[in-house]
Amino acid sequence: MTLLRDYAAALTQPTLPISPGNGGMSGARYDEVIGPDGALRAAWKGIGSTAANLTSEELRRLEEEIARSLVDDGVTYGHPDDGPRPWRLDPMPLVLDAASWRRLETGLAQRAELLNAVLADVYGAQRLLADGAIPASVIVGHPGFIRAVARPSAVDAHPLLLSATDLGRDADGEWRVLADRVQAPSGLGYAMANRRVIARLLPELYQDAELHRLDPYFAALRDALLGCAEPDNPNPRVVVLSPGTHSETSYDQGFIAHMLGFPLVQGSDLVVRDGAVWIKPPRWPKAAPADRVDVILRRVDAPYSDPLELRGNSRLGVAGLVEAVRRGRVRVVNGLGAGVLENPALLPFLPALSERLLGEQLRIPSTTAWWCGDPTGVAEVLHRLETDPQSVIVRTIDGALVGAARPDVVGPDAATSASDVATGVAAEVVDGAGAAATVMGPDELRARILAEPYRYVGLERLPLSQAPTWGEGQRVHPRSMILRTFTVRHRSVYRPMMGGMATLFDEAGVPLTKDVWVIKADPEDADQGLSAVTPLTLVPSIPALAPRALEDMFWAGRYAERAEDLLRLVVTTHAHLEQRRGVDGDVVPVLLGATERLAGRRWLDPEAELRSLIVDADRRGSAAQSLAALRTALEGVRDQMSSDTWRVFGLTDRALLGVRESGHSPHIAEFAGRALTGILSFQGVTANMIRDTGWHMIEAGRYLERSMQLCTLLAATTTTRRGSAANREVLDGVLVASESLVTHRRRYRGYGRVASVFDLLLTDLDNPRSLGFSLEQLRVHLSALPDSTGSTRPERLRQDLADALNSADIAAMVTASGQSRPALELFLLETAASLRQLAQSIADLHFAGGPLPQLISSLSLVEETGVRA
Repeated sequence: MTLLRDYAAALTQPTLPISPGNGGMSGARYDEVIGPDGALRAAWKGIGSTAANLTSEELRRLEEEIARSLVDDGVTYGHPDDGPRPWRLDPMPLVLDAASWRRLETGLAQRAELLNAVLADVYGAQRLLADGAIPASVIVGHPGFIRAVARPSAVDAHPLLLSATDLGRDADGEWRVLADRVQAPSGLGYAMANRRVIARLLPELYQDAELHRLDPYFAALRDALLGCAEPDNPNPRVVVLSPGTHSETSYDQGFIAHMLGFPLVQGSDLVVRDGAVWIKPPRWPKAAPADRVDVILRRVDAPYSDPLELRGNSRLGVAGLVEAVRRGRVRVVNGLGAGVLENPALLPFLPALSERLLGEQLRIPSTTAWWCGDPTGVAEVLHRLETDPQSVIVRTIDGALVGAARPDVVGPDAATSASDVATGVAAEVVDGAGAAATVMGPDELRARILAEPYRYVGLERLPLSQAPTWGEGQRVHPRSMILRTFTVRHRSVYRPMMGGMATLFDEAGVPLTKDVWVIKADPEDADQGLSAVTPLTLVPSIPALAPRALEDMFWAGRYAERAEDLLRLVVTTHAHLEQRRGVDGDVVPVLLGATERLAGRRWLDPEAELRSLIVDADRRGSAAQSLAALRTALEGVRDQMSSDTWRVFGLTDRALLGVRESGHSPHIAEFAGRALTGILSFQGVTANMIRDTGWHMIEAGRYLERSMQLCTLLAATTTTRRGSAANREVLDGVLVASESLVTHRRRYRGYGRVASVFDLLLTDLDNPRSLGFSLEQLRVHLSALPDSTGSTRPERLRQDLADALNSADIAAMVTASGQSRPALELFLLETAASLRQLAQSIADLHFAGGPLPQLISSLSLVEETGVRA
């Protein structure tokens, strides 16, 4: 029996075991795939034959391929404690038929329109507050209410452009809204990543289903964002404002920027001047900004968006942004203060607000909620906590969970809980699944509610619908599910995306996601109900890169070269270690001396030392450390990079894992070689980049680091005199590590000699691995940077290095004096020092963006008043 048929048979048994993911609740649940009669639901009938034939072996293979594909695509979700975690995707999608979706689509569009009307009034005329339609304490007591933008003169008629809605079904299969996400709604990037993986790995199932594709929706989002600029602007500049690479949803932010073609920026990349927002130029404030920002897609929470008027200790925002918004010089999406709509205390008031503002009944009801600021509401919540505590969830108006501990319960059910639904926006699962909550005794919880009743809300716990997922025991299990949907205002109407992201939890309470398929009513229907989105007439342009982005790309080139050169040296050293054929002194200690200069020394045993050089991420200069730093640098400029970039890390991660898990010595070189292959593929990715400032920075970093690594290698291996046999081995090792052995043999027709090796590695302008070639490439790339004039300090220092190399007498330098070559050693040391000086000068000219921000409270009284002693 195949897995899906096995699952259907299990559901039709007289008793259905409730899985751990269902939070211990009993009672009937709606199943998303199988109807009460044991037959497939309507949405599945078109693809049921293909899905029903999937066996456990095929699903196991799919699970492995999906995990590998997500790693290759660089899809991660950041955990506040553990850092980036692999994204998890179930092979079986959630499938919805056209009739079911049509009812849901209408309700989602209505809800977005309602929330927009509420938001516009709360920050504008405030009639709803004046009339008591919304109690004032619900709004002004919420941390998402931004007083600085609450004024009728500055109100935006359409402050809500993009919203996300978390939905769950009740026992009757009716959708209920669990939460609205409008502060900085995330998940669109993850939804698209899910779709791409499933389409690639389940092509038969994907092609059999006549479902709505997602691409047109992103085109509509791009069009909507461009349309937020002033109408007479022929070339509006839109940016995606990110908290940075340490954000839990940095992948999602980078993907959106990459998909839409907008720059991914951080607060430090922007500056407010003359009431407008600009991309900060290098050498700010000496240099005036030239690229004005018209629209900001904000992924930084509003309180952190402006340290001048909002949260003073924030380093994520842009000082003066609120004033620019008030002047109408920049449009922020969603509007500052939209987070007040995420208040669960609003839920009880939305039905009446819908009738007042729209003249319509609310089409999708919210889960039942009781605001404790209302006497009836607090009485109901306290009654339920006393008589049936499992039927109610208590949270504060800012969304934080609170719960009373029960002495008879241990583990994740000890408090009402929620799960961070892998989108970093804490979409709660209302049937219990394991995230941390504030746990207190029932008496303390009751006292807190009675002390400040307006701060608490009770939510009815729903028996959420279930969907099958591959899990423990190589079987398909039912798991509770919530659905995240997205709605965008496109050309004066709100359009929900026909698709989304479903989230479930495995037996350990760990979230995993499903792709969401909406089947077309007619195969000829336009995807997303959108005809081809006609783009605005734009003037082609390449946006300027902020100093932070230039620095990330410069270091990406350096870290990639650093990892490559070290891996080449490790492979070379390991080959000599295996051969054990040193004469007049082993070559291995000499090569290990070079690695020691690059990354220090941890182990006396050569094999353990080589393994450590590859995999120890906490070791400065190791391959693992360089690769981790490379990934971080590229995450900061994900919008600039091809999607193929992340396959580099898929290859290197698997290679490093192989070194860690294998105790077999030959595997060190084998897996190091695989990691090297991954790094070399990064060169192929950058070779296809547009020749803009970012590409020149990557290449400048690459050739600067190559020069520095070469000087270190030569200084460690060639400045000491050895016997002829040992000298030959060392020189051959140097040529292999610098990828020049074949070239040397072809050019000099013999074994390496000091003079010929240095001629090839120092002065040969046709050898890409030589110092001379690297310095020439540095000239090309530095001169292409916008602030270069031909006489800047980096260009002068590079010219000094080239002159020193050209005037060097190589024959004299390689002549030994006793057991050493002091002239050669001095030349290499001075060159390395000059290269470090060159690196610093590049940073000073191209990366400096003014002084670092300081907290106003940290300034002394003298600095604040401007008084001079």
